[in-house]
Amino acid sequence: MDKGITVVEGALWVLAWFGVMLFYTLIDVAVWRKATPRHAKILNLITVALCMGGFLVLLKTKGRFELDLAYGVTLQGVLLALGCAAALYFLLDKWLDPIFEGMLPGSEERYQETLQHLREAPVSSFLQVCILAPVMEEILMRGFLLGGLSVSYGNVTALLLSSALFALLHFNMVQTLSALISGIVLGLLYIRTGSVVCCIAAHAGYNMISYFTTISRDPSRVS
Repeated sequence: MDKGITVVEGALWVLAWFGVMLFYTLIDVAVWRKATPRHAKILNLITVALCMGGFLVLLKTKGRFELDLAYGVTLQGVLLALGCAAALYFLLDKWLDPIFEGMLPGSEERYQETLQHLREAPVSSFLQVCILAPVMEEILMRGFLLGGLSVSYGNVTALLLSSALFALLHFNMVQTLSALISGIVLGLLYIRTGSVVCCIAAHAGYNMISYFTTISRDPSRVS
């Protein structure tokens, strides 16, 4: 049974994770890339994993959040998660993202710089983008935030609030708009299945499809 939380409590935990993200990004830029550029990628990956683990322990103890990964996992839920992953790819990458990119050329330029950074270290980038990020974000945003807000305010309000906060976690406007839509889809999946694992599968599946199609694209053809 999810524990009810307030909007302020939920927002503070999301803000805390945002601070953790800034911290490990700063460590990567200011320490690893300068001190050990050859090993910066793997050291950053280890730093991210340690920060995630520490934050989840803090969420469990201070946020009194109990996570049952087996809860709600069914074959139907897993199939629905895979369907959501494919749907997000076609909805966002193939349809809406090109529109957002045209509307926000500055954000798109910075986004392409990020993609180039991913191509430079495909293995560590894959682990961070397709494994670590979906696990952390779904536990926090769907398991803790959406689950807790649903108890306090009902599913509709909780879905909108959690999706908006999820979008704000992303640094780039193109990603923010896409993340808002992703948050709604993943939130609906959580409400339907009650399973954080199904949400992780959908999130990771979408990221994997998007990741592999992105890094396989010829950079010279990217506008």
